[in-house]
Amino acid sequence: MEYKNLGKSGLKVSRISFGSWLTFGKQIGDTTAEDLMTIAYDNGINFFDNAEIYARGQSEIVMGEILKKKGWRRDSYIVSSKAFFGLGGKDLPITAKGLNRKHLVEACEQALQRLQVDYLDLYFCHRPDKETPIEETVWTMHNLIQQGKILYWGTSEWSAQEIMEAHMIAKQYNLIGPTMEQPQYNMLHRDKMEVEYSQIFKTVGLGTTIWSPLASGVLTGKYNDGFPKDTRLNIEGLEWLKDTSLAEAHLERVRNLTSFSQELGTTMPLLGLSWCLKNDNVSTMILGASKTSQLEENLKVFDVIPLLTDEVMEKIDTILNNKPVDPAFL
Repeated sequence: MEYKNLGKSGLKVSRISFGSWLTFGKQIGDTTAEDLMTIAYDNGINFFDNAEIYARGQSEIVMGEILKKKGWRRDSYIVSSKAFFGLGGKDLPITAKGLNRKHLVEACEQALQRLQVDYLDLYFCHRPDKETPIEETVWTMHNLIQQGKILYWGTSEWSAQEIMEAHMIAKQYNLIGPTMEQPQYNMLHRDKMEVEYSQIFKTVGLGTTIWSPLASGVLTGKYNDGFPKDTRLNIEGLEWLKDTSLAEAHLERVRNLTSFSQELGTTMPLLGLSWCLKNDNVSTMILGASKTSQLEENLKVFDVIPLLTDEVMEKIDTILNNKPVDPAFL
């Protein structure tokens, strides 16, 4: 297993991590969840990703029970939570969501209880909050660190401008700024990681815990010949995935990449995952799985990375035909 510093912090994370979105407390049973976490931990994965909104808190409860049962040394793993959406639902009080001080503090306490830990290693602002001043969010996160409830804080799907505004406020008041960002990144979604954040990587530093490296399954090739009924894209609330990842142009790219992966002697999923890890700005790539066989197969990704020579990467870019253009070089 390879490890990498989280941005400019001293925290080392395994370049493969394991997440519970759509699976824990919802799509799979608790026994399977425990098996998956055990396989991950035994193979050197030291970061487990979660959020308050996942299965409306049940995902964190399941993960917390597993962590308690396994009894792993607390200093041997990293666990995260994310706050913004609350526990979801139409009747959610206005005070139970967002990045205001009240919700961030209460969401942190609730995550600690559900995960049965004394502190969160990483705590993310799950989305930007247009209704709360960033000053309030930065101060709250700084205070949670000072109280020992979290060790590092970061963002998820924030713009580069919003991240830098948080850093400016932190610098102005001598506060602890954000360390990491959790963006979607894969062969079909490249702009933020490859262009928008490029200056942040060079200046203040930014760790990344990328999600959906296989575009919610599209990059496995399972939609190449049709749209099966037993797919996560049929889950209520995920209709947006069909619009963003199942466009015919994307599917044609994946069909061509599937053929190319066979020429390389690997599989489409492993090609997609290894391609993500070729980007040195990816601190860790979050894997999700509903079966142990899926996770065990994906752990072979490090065997494929050496196949991705400069020539192969150029061929992939030709097939994708979606390399972002940096406006600075226009």
